[in-house]
Amino acid sequence: MSRTAKIAGVAALAGLMMAVAIVAAVQPDEPAPVPPLVLPVDEGRARLARELDRCATLTMPDSGCEAAWAANRRRFFRQDEPAPEMERGSGTAPDEGVAP
Repeated sequence: MSRTAKIAGVAALAGLMMAVAIVAAVQPDEPAPVPPLVLPVDEGRARLARELDRCATLTMPDSGCEAAWAANRRRFFRQDEPAPEMERGSGTAPDEGVAP
């Protein structure tokens, strides 16, 4: 490699470093994003989590663990929430035929 090529490479690298320094100096300082607020879980979820942790270490079937896993599946698939109401325009509303 010739001496001229080395000088050109060093100059290109220095120019690139200078451009990065200028861009960093010109951009306004923005505060760091606020981390998401972590709310404490309610006692029922904490108990379920502790029970699932205990069950993860067992090698034998346990009825308490089976119940905990079933509760976790219901919570995951949101099966313990009430079903949404039927659409009012479908003609099958539960208050149909009731006089006001």
